[in-house]
Amino acid sequence: MHSDPDEAGAADEQTPFDRMGGEQAVRALVERFYDLMDLEPDYAVLRGVHGPDLAQARERLFWFLCGWMGGPQHYIERMGHPRLRQRHLPFSIGLAERDQWLACMDQALRELGVDDGLRRRLNGAFFETADWMRNRANPM
Repeated sequence: MHSDPDEAGAADEQTPFDRMGGEQAVRALVERFYDLMDLEPDYAVLRGVHGPDLAQARERLFWFLCGWMGGPQHYIERMGHPRLRQRHLPFSIGLAERDQWLACMDQALRELGVDDGLRRRLNGAFFETADWMRNRANPM
């Protein structure tokens, strides 16, 4: 997640990664996100897009979110440029998948007690990315 240049005035401004609490907090977020996806019937469509084993997805989302939030670039170091849309093309992503992903992530953020201001900022950025990832037309 790249900060807005207008916000970059103060040298002591923390990145979302720092505000979250670093790698340990990002790991906890990713773990809760995938645990919820597995447990909550409201996320069944989203869960269905993933394979039977979530271990690789957990690791890659952790790597990605660390860098996206302004922390270590684990994903780029291991996988190269994220190419999110290209990497997700094999998966059918429509409104239901987008909305369940966003709801699941928001629930994880809330359950972990992420500050409301940071949560809103992240949710806004997540929406932009998740909406851009859609690759299936809306039903009429």
